Amino acid sequence: MRKIKTLKKNYEFKNVLSRGKFYIGKQISIYILENNKKYNVIGIAVSTKQCGAVLRNKIKRLIRENYRLIKTNLRQGYDIVFLWNKKIQPECAEYHIIENDMKKIFEKNKMIEESK
Repeated sequence: MRKIKTLKKNYEFKNVLSRGKFYIGKQISIYILENNKKYNVIGIAVSTKQCGAVLRNKIKRLIRENYRLIKTNLRQGYDIVFLWNKKIQPECAEYHIIENDMKKIFEKNKMIEESK
C-alpha cells in the first residue's frame, strides 16, 4: 500500500492557501497549486474551534479515503489543501457529499483524466 504524500509544515500550507486557486463545495473547500513534482501532495485542515479531536479526525479520515479512491484518475503535480467548511456542523460530515464535492471541484479544475 502506497502512502499519500502530505503537507506537514505551516509554511507549506500558507504557500498553497495564499497562491493557490480556490474552489468551494457543500462541505469542503479546496485550494490547488502546481508544485512542479511528479506527484500530488495533500494537506487537510479542520479548525480546532469547531469540534473535538474525535470529530476532526473523522472528517480527516473521510476526506483522505475519498482522495485515495479518486487519486488514480487525477493529473499529478499539484499541492492540494482540503478545508472543512466552518458553516457546516462537523456532526453532519457525510462520505457521499464529500465525494461529490471532490469530483465536481476536480472536474471543474480539469484535473480528472479519462480512464483508458
